[in-house]
Amino acid sequence: MRQWMWRSLVAGPLLALGLAGTMAVPAAAAGYPNPGTVTGDVSVHDPSMVRAANGTYYLFSTHQGIEIRTSTDRIHFTRDGSVFPNGVSWASAYGTITDPWAPDVSFHNGTYWLYYAVSSFGSNHSAIGLATSSTAAPGSWHDQGLVYASKTTDNFNAIDPALLVDSSGRWWLSFGSFWSGIKMIQIDPATGKQAASNTTRYSIAQRPSPDAEEASYIYQHGGFYYLFVSFDYCCRGVNSTYRIMVGRSTSPSGPYSDESGTAMTSGGGTQILATHGNVIGPGGQSVMHDTDGDLLVYHYYAASQNGTPELGVNLLGWTSAGWPSVT
Repeated sequence: MRQWMWRSLVAGPLLALGLAGTMAVPAAAAGYPNPGTVTGDVSVHDPSMVRAANGTYYLFSTHQGIEIRTSTDRIHFTRDGSVFPNGVSWASAYGTITDPWAPDVSFHNGTYWLYYAVSSFGSNHSAIGLATSSTAAPGSWHDQGLVYASKTTDNFNAIDPALLVDSSGRWWLSFGSFWSGIKMIQIDPATGKQAASNTTRYSIAQRPSPDAEEASYIYQHGGFYYLFVSFDYCCRGVNSTYRIMVGRSTSPSGPYSDESGTAMTSGGGTQILATHGNVIGPGGQSVMHDTDGDLLVYHYYAASQNGTPELGVNLLGWTSAGWPSVT
């Protein structure tokens, strides 16, 4: 769940998603494509997905102790349980025990790492936690507790975490929502917590008023690190205005700039997906690499279902200039 309440294959799934033979073209030139086909239990917020070695997809999302869904084909998803079926006891200090937000899952060094946020609506008295698992399955998760926090006297908000492992093997965690924008800290791979050798809190993106920017996710492609963020407002059903923006940098900690050269610390961002047709307010995104390419995983509100939140999955193409394009 994001601050404004709600805050991966083979030829078969590729064909089923209707993506075979598509070419990456700038979104402005071709319009935005529809999400690929997904079925089953796919009403989610803030989705993050990983593909296990046996081919099973694990999809994590906000609510009910971090919801877990699985799929064998990346099309049909089944709800299988929660990361925290009994909630997170230490999170009571931040206003929520049973409803952690905005999971981010990845697999490194034989372990699944899941960062999540706890907060109360509209507050920056917030915290980021960590859970680990050897399998990603329900019942296998162990909470590692607090990673980073913000308080009401701070000018940032410690929610919406996302882990990056850079080309040098260094670990970084980006996070942030509204206030002074997107932040980053360096992480110790041994613990998943902030590195004692570097306690700097970097500022990597910020918008002027309205300061509606959150849901950061950094993905490496080629020689660049791409910072994906959601601009504007989530969680208002058919009135949601979320849209997905991106900038890039040669360094994990920035500076990040958009395609026109505007710094992301000055409100920059190149739009790659926004409201179109049945898709209202796409955002809350993450990116993963699968056997058929890079995937953008996000939620949106279905106009045809009176604003019900739905899972969106699209392939990401890359232009000749090295910018992502939803296909």
